[in-house]
Amino acid sequence: MTDGERIMALCDTEEEYAQLMTEFLRTKKELPWKIHTYTSVQELMKEGKEGLEMLVISESAYCDQLLDLEAPCIVLLSESGVMKWENVRYVDKYRQAEEVLKDVLNVYMEIADHRLPKLKKTGNITFIGNYSPVRRTMQTSFALTMGQMLAREHATLYLNFEHYAGIPELRSDPQSPDLADLLYFLHGDGEKFGLRLRAGCRRLGDLDYIPSMKSGQNLLSVRPAEWLELLQRIEDMGEYEYVILDLSESMQGLFEILRMCKAVFTLTREDRISQSKLLQYEQLLSLYEYGDVLEKTRRLKLPRIQRLPEELEQLTRGELAALVNDLLKSIG
Repeated sequence: MTDGERIMALCDTEEEYAQLMTEFLRTKKELPWKIHTYTSVQELMKEGKEGLEMLVISESAYCDQLLDLEAPCIVLLSESGVMKWENVRYVDKYRQAEEVLKDVLNVYMEIADHRLPKLKKTGNITFIGNYSPVRRTMQTSFALTMGQMLAREHATLYLNFEHYAGIPELRSDPQSPDLADLLYFLHGDGEKFGLRLRAGCRRLGDLDYIPSMKSGQNLLSVRPAEWLELLQRIEDMGEYEYVILDLSESMQGLFEILRMCKAVFTLTREDRISQSKLLQYEQLLSLYEYGDVLEKTRRLKLPRIQRLPEELEQLTRGELAALVNDLLKSIG
């Protein structure tokens, strides 16, 4: 092991699993370790303990001899479901790779004392805002379609700020982290923010997203400065090229967040009440000197779409996807 590097050693005698997991981990460039892979304990022991911070090892390969490596953190990939050893943490081996990584990161955060290294990237992150004062305009379907289409070629994150997200897949279960937890760790555990975000992320195809708040009422209590700090911290990570913001008036600082966006999409309808709401919203932007938000806003009335797909991953096909694809060309 190379002096000065922080190392995660992955050891599994099942060669195919070790290879596939290694390939997956190496796509996650924000991780704080170099990944070294072994298919035998003897090979791992021969390398020694220099720089070793994390040992992830299959249950069938684990033995007490490995304690001599003095790894600060050991995660055992459970194959039998039986906890045979103490002083190690167990993660179910036969789950999706993304879920295994989340559990490994949660274990590591208990001993981590440094911030993830910042990645150098060309250009700045692009925030794309989606907001309309008009309800039932398919804003969330539109934003998710845009996010998934961008994520095909760019690292993209989706965040939902609606009081009631509506879509079950966007919500977290009671024990899982959500947007509120990420805000909490913005202050309470700032050095580990990047790890917390990665551990809380879910995937929709190639698109990353953080589950919306379990209680939309919590949105109302978050100060504008906290939202802006959250977005700034995401930008500082250097991991994402695009962040899709699915916004609502259930939050303070809406206009300031819209000002951060390179483009804003406002979906509306043609009936008199909808047009009146849109006019009132635009008058408020002008009154409070947010004319720059108006200038970068695209007002859209979606064509009549007969049926949206039941599976969110299928939103990238059909009429809505074709419309979004044309709009993305104008963002650059």
